[in-house]
Amino acid sequence: MRIAGAPISWGVCEVPGWGHQLAPERVLTEMAEIGLTATEFGPQGWLPVEPAARAAAVGGYGLTPVGAFFLAVMHDPQVDPLPAVEKELDAFEVAGGEFLILACDSGRDGYDDRPVLDADGWKTLFANLERIKEYAAGRGVTACVHPHWGTMIQNADEVEKLLVESAMNLCLDTGHISCGGADVVDLVDRYPDRIDIVHAKDIRKDMTDKLLTGEITWSQGVKAGMFVPIGQGDIDFAAIVRRLADAGFDGYYVLEQDIMIDAEPAAGTGPIDDARASFEALKALAAR
Repeated sequence: MRIAGAPISWGVCEVPGWGHQLAPERVLTEMAEIGLTATEFGPQGWLPVEPAARAAAVGGYGLTPVGAFFLAVMHDPQVDPLPAVEKELDAFEVAGGEFLILACDSGRDGYDDRPVLDADGWKTLFANLERIKEYAAGRGVTACVHPHWGTMIQNADEVEKLLVESAMNLCLDTGHISCGGADVVDLVDRYPDRIDIVHAKDIRKDMTDKLLTGEITWSQGVKAGMFVPIGQGDIDFAAIVRRLADAGFDGYYVLEQDIMIDAEPAAGTGPIDDARASFEALKALAAR
């Protein structure tokens, strides 16, 4: 099993006003400290955009670059997402990275609300996804889709539509897909060959159930502790790991726990504790 870290587990997020943002030096140091050997790059701008500077920023921590979570507006015919993709893959070429993990940006700030696609919007979205997939493949990078709360592919029926009506594969984010009402284990059973990478995220279902009903917003849920370390929530990771192993999955499991922090934690404390717990729990499942 290949296990990687993600800066969101340290509260690093692209959303404006999303709590205190830790510096890359601290996050990458703590990833290596708990034993991780790979990482995603984090949101655009957290690490340098310029390719050589990004390579230098991640080069001293012994962490293999996995790739990047990448937000792009892809449903609007007036917006061309490809130039930004090209720039990101320029950085991949120098700094490393196998996966461009695409989230279908709503065009609004944050993830608390979004529009819903009509037929023309879906047509434009699928066309742009295919363009990006082909372009990325030409540069040796795998582009896949990350269903994500507050984006244009959020709910279970939207994930199903993507899998049935397009050739795009998934970043299986166990948390976001559950939040959208899908059964993650069932999805793995039916589409094991459509999963390129896993974002391993555990949830408190009593809280995520309130998202679809509108009782809470995304940011309210995150602030209230909607996400927990792997093995401490309601996602059946034992079943997911077993089924993916049986299907021959050899991609990354990227540890994620969406959190917000208010201030710089004291050295040796803070998000590192939950990240370590998730890492140990996932390694134990792999060992079985």
